[in-house]
Amino acid sequence: MVRMNVLADCLKSIVNAERVGKRQVMIRPCSKVVVAFLKLMQKHGYIGEFEIIDDHRSGKIVVELNGRLNKCGVISPRFNISVKKVDHTASVLLPSRQFGFVVLTTTYGIMDHHEARHRHVGGKLLGFFY
Repeated sequence: MVRMNVLADCLKSIVNAERVGKRQVMIRPCSKVVVAFLKLMQKHGYIGEFEIIDDHRSGKIVVELNGRLNKCGVISPRFNISVKKVDHTASVLLPSRQFGFVVLTTTYGIMDHHEARHRHVGGKLLGFFY
């Protein structure tokens, strides 16, 4: 069976493993978008280290969980967001003002909404985590 949204499968498996209380989770297949999303989550401290395993197929990722993640998800379809609407979108998706991050893909790469506002760029909405 063909996977339609690799990022959605990845984030759903991370949330399920976090709710059960596991310390690590294996994700497959691996993609550049998934790795960039995980790097952003790691930068803000929501997950621990992760290791990319090349199995000469689609690849695997082993993610260390630290128990800080409450929820993460994908916004599908990837809506366009202008610079003016970044704050409004974050207030709609996140539970509190200083809690969580909305992830955008821009011409400067994948970044959270704080960095997008700082660089004054809009983009397409990928997902969120808190």
